[in-house]
Amino acid sequence: MKEGQKLWTRDELILAVNLYCKLPFGRLHRLNPEVIHLANLIGRTTSSIAFKLVNFASLDPSLKARGIKGASNASKLDAEIWNEFFNNWDILPFESEKLLANFEHTTVEKLNHIPEFELPKEGKMREQVVKVRVNQSFFRSSILASYNNTCCITGIQQSEFLIAGHIKPWTIDEKNRLNPQNGIAINALHDKAFETGLMTITTDIALGIEAKSPQRSAT
Repeated sequence: MKEGQKLWTRDELILAVNLYCKLPFGRLHRLNPEVIHLANLIGRTTSSIAFKLVNFASLDPSLKARGIKGASNASKLDAEIWNEFFNNWDILPFESEKLLANFEHTTVEKLNHIPEFELPKEGKMREQVVKVRVNQSFFRSSILASYNNTCCITGIQQSEFLIAGHIKPWTIDEKNRLNPQNGIAINALHDKAFETGLMTITTDIALGIEAKSPQRSAT
């Protein structure tokens, strides 16, 4: 560690992974407004945030599978936090959003633009509804980032037409509901066809679609 540098905390790294999940590979740089915002939020330089994001890119199996490398200086703690996050998709996305809300001095509901009138007033039901809505928002953000806001079949890039679809249905694989590797960016029409069984996405087809898509592409 260089003189004057400070160690990263677990909370800071959790927030960095949270941001990594929401950004296409080509936007992991210090001039990105979202990188600048996180740097200001946690009191770090934009360069340090950008370096941390590309460190995480070097640990991302979806990038490794496509021969894309990030930085080569990820720390032991980087790897530990990465593995903690990516082995606990049923827990860490929501926890990271609550942590982000805390740093932003707001609520997780406001952070995710959930209207108050759509929520139960209080209690367990409210907690459950908020968690589902936050997780759905996180999943959509991470999938659209992975596919560079592009439908993997048609190439449509209008976000209002795009669905963050699950390869394994939400009801079947609870632990991987929020795992980006279980998702595809697909237009609403093809998503409906897939959902109703009019088209099928097998493992081989999904891998083929991923290879054709600009998923976290650096070019």
